Amino acid sequence: MLTLTDSDFQNLYTYIKKNYGIDLSKKKQLIVSRLSNTLAAQGFSDFTSYVKDITSGRDPEMVTAMLNKLTTNYTYFLREEAHFQYFQEVVLPDLAKKHARDKSLSIWSAGCSSGEEPYTISIYLKEFFGAQASQWDTRILATDISQKILNSAIAATYSEESIAPLPASWKQKYFVKANNSQYTVAPALKQNVIFRPFNLMEPIQFKRKFDLIFCRNVMIYFDQDTKDALVRRFYNATVPGGHLFIGHSEGLTKATCPYQYIQPAIYRKASK
Repeated sequence: MLTLTDSDFQNLYTYIKKNYGIDLSKKKQLIVSRLSNTLAAQGFSDFTSYVKDITSGRDPEMVTAMLNKLTTNYTYFLREEAHFQYFQEVVLPDLAKKHARDKSLSIWSAGCSSGEEPYTISIYLKEFFGAQASQWDTRILATDISQKILNSAIAATYSEESIAPLPASWKQKYFVKANNSQYTVAPALKQNVIFRPFNLMEPIQFKRKFDLIFCRNVMIYFDQDTKDALVRRFYNATVPGGHLFIGHSEGLTKATCPYQYIQPAIYRKASK
């Protein structure tokens, strides 16, 4: 296994923290174990030259490949189901009333990984609006830093294990069997999600503010200051009365969080 010097380690984790918000300052062994094979496959004989290439920023795909190795993209349909129950029972009825005239919702899946989250949200939207779904613009913005993982989300092919938590009727309605163990998302569901690359460290300057932001199991990689700054940006990008859902393993600092706490991992911006 290759050796990562303290100097190279500091240069690498400082670059990652500054540009992507991910705090790996205590993860030296993880970096070595997860990247050694990558270095060998790419023809690097040591970490020094690899770190120089990474921190130069010349090859964004090389950087995102590294981040994919160092973070976990594991997800599945209906993850943290309590969120979706609240979405169905509280958020959607409220949004249906609020947008009765314009019939246009604004929902963001931030750090969408391989797409299970935004497609799950879409299913709930289709189920809630039923026969009227075609009259509503419920398209979801789904972003991730990695174009490779977004390509996987756009392809929308999932294993039987990944869709296992879904009711049988939903599997039949919203998925097409590709082979014995693979399923593809039905076209109507695919068309309801807009995938875009986006770095959460960048200013949030989308055309519309959001009724609901999902950012779940993303901030576990951020230190407190980075997390607080991101939450403030989310808050400014949320409409009054809008919600933020985070992962159940994450928590926001009560003293600095601008949102109102609703229940575990669910927050709301006060209405004007």
